[in-house]
Amino acid sequence: MKLKKGIIMALTMCALLITIRLNGPMSEYVYAMKQGGAATAVFSQTFLDPSAYESVSLREMIQLEADKRRIAPVDARIDRIWKAIPGYNGLEVDVDKTYRLMVHAPVNEPIRFVYREVEPKVSLNDLGRAPIYKGNPNKPMVALMINVAWGNEFIPSMLATLKKENVKATFFFDGSWLKKNTNVAREIQAAGHEISNHAYTHPNMSQLDRLSAYNQIARTEALLSSTLNVKNAWFAPPSGDFNQMTVDVAAEQGLKTVLWTLDTVDWMHPPAYSIIRKVKTRVESGSLILMHPTDSSSQALPGIIAAIKGKGLMLGTVSETLSSKRVSLVEAGP
Repeated sequence: MKLKKGIIMALTMCALLITIRLNGPMSEYVYAMKQGGAATAVFSQTFLDPSAYESVSLREMIQLEADKRRIAPVDARIDRIWKAIPGYNGLEVDVDKTYRLMVHAPVNEPIRFVYREVEPKVSLNDLGRAPIYKGNPNKPMVALMINVAWGNEFIPSMLATLKKENVKATFFFDGSWLKKNTNVAREIQAAGHEISNHAYTHPNMSQLDRLSAYNQIARTEALLSSTLNVKNAWFAPPSGDFNQMTVDVAAEQGLKTVLWTLDTVDWMHPPAYSIIRKVKTRVESGSLILMHPTDSSSQALPGIIAAIKGKGLMLGTVSETLSSKRVSLVEAGP
């Protein structure tokens, strides 16, 4: 009789474990696959109280948890000060993939939820022709914008630092510099950095007529394509000087006008420690940091990178930082 009761109890427990998949708060965010252009992720789980899901099937329980775990996307918008702000993808449980992953898993294995990104309804492209000064504040990523119009002396040391720190920056080339320094430009490109447009002769764009402004961008764009086979997306106006016509003629060539959030003012050759202190004090999610290949930035670059990483921020290119895609790192869930 005791043996029979023991068997019944064991069978009951097995049935309960099959019906109830123990799960809990998200702790790890690991990108696992990309399908159909939407990134998915798997979170490892801790255990919850099984009684919370008594008499609920595996699929129903996954759906209940999916409703709790959804992170809504953030729409792109126009800010009164910062102008065009990119959107940021949300995150939701892929119920079908999670179910297929777990339906044949051992009964005592906690659920590993599969996630997919959810694009915002309003994207950067929906905002019209507006300049961009920073990324979405919800995205913990920062970009280094390195404008190159003259001087090669400090480029090798900056490339060495970026390589050592495994950081990719975006270099904006002046066309006349690129024409004279094609080999240096190719070295920068070969190191995996993003290459973009900084006009042709470093003019004040707002002082040009429409045709001249258009040609300043077009000549460099043609050179980027023919020399480096670059498919570019960004235009950085020299000295940050522009007007709406500048934004318009760049847009007509498929380029968005990008400025900066934080200026190192390295062309004035300040001491490296002052640049590092400025970055450490002011950098935040979405910051675009302007610099040039100068002695000051070359010396400050290791400290700049350390200050950014010390705040828990990732470094990416301008394209990566302004993209709505979520960062691929370990993230705490809700």
